[in-house]
Amino acid sequence: MDTFTFTLQTGTVDVLFTRSITIPAVPPSGGIYVADSNTVELLKTAEGFDPSVPLVVVPAGEEHKTLANIELILEKAIESALARDSLFIGFGGGVITDMTAFAASLYMRGAKLELVATSLLAMADAAVGGKTGVDFKKYKNCIGSFYPAQRIHMPIEALLTLPKNEYRSGLAEVLKTALLYAPKLYQIMCDKKEEILNRDPELLTEIVKRCVQAKARVVERDLYEKGERMYLNLGHTFGHALESVAGFGAIAHGDAVAWGISRALELGCRLHITDSDYRNEVITVLSEYGWETTAIHSVLHSTMKADQIPVALLHAMKNDKKKRDGVVRFVLQREINSTLVTEVPDEEVLAVLR
Repeated sequence: MDTFTFTLQTGTVDVLFTRSITIPAVPPSGGIYVADSNTVELLKTAEGFDPSVPLVVVPAGEEHKTLANIELILEKAIESALARDSLFIGFGGGVITDMTAFAASLYMRGAKLELVATSLLAMADAAVGGKTGVDFKKYKNCIGSFYPAQRIHMPIEALLTLPKNEYRSGLAEVLKTALLYAPKLYQIMCDKKEEILNRDPELLTEIVKRCVQAKARVVERDLYEKGERMYLNLGHTFGHALESVAGFGAIAHGDAVAWGISRALELGCRLHITDSDYRNEVITVLSEYGWETTAIHSVLHSTMKADQIPVALLHAMKNDKKKRDGVVRFVLQREINSTLVTEVPDEEVLAVLR
């Protein structure tokens, strides 16, 4: 087992990198497991699983990341007479880690929390940094809190069980981190595409470690997203709008983010911020991994007329939780590892969506 520790205003966070899938022990004060319909059987076969511990299983998928399922978790915790020092254990991908952490933050004003990340998206991004929450109506992650786990488990073996589309979704967050903070990681993604797609365990361990360490350094400096942490939203303003307009569950989060990165690069070029050679290079990488980079994502073609799509996406962006003083701001890049946040006129945003 290899452990990486980082320090936040709320205390230290231990990240445990392991090969096998192990569940943390529940303390004498009790605990609760949270999984989804895709991960519950994996949970039950994991080392350390205790069948006597209360278990909440929610349906898998972004469309089930709701307040109603937070209520289910809290109801089970209350029925089980859990206390503030009881342990909430989230076992799954980004949806489960977000929801479990949100429920833990609410229960008795803050219960103990450990996360077992089973998807690449959760390991590379969602489980690290303390953002929690749910979607509400058509708006992504607009209800939530900041509540870091005390310990995050990263069982690399779990990545071998992922469906291809979910694994690729996680790779989008890896690429995002590479573009923002890790040129070496970006080079690995360019040079070792086949090994990455074939899920070489040693290479996956290195990739996850680089992502965790890069994000941890940012979160240490800016836990509550007052400044630099906003850079981690590269591609997300466009991507969240796509998820919202398409309907949650219609497109994988990582696929939406990858498309959003392509739109952010195009927008940066229109504003003479992004180097055009850099834009071309990254869009080539996105395409080689199978992500869409066209102005209008194909997921929308069957549900809306082409001329309606840009306006619908812009409207969704106007409800983005990252706006300030009613104005949406975009994360743009000059080149790798050179990033800024800026306001952009609506007509420029619309231009890269047509």
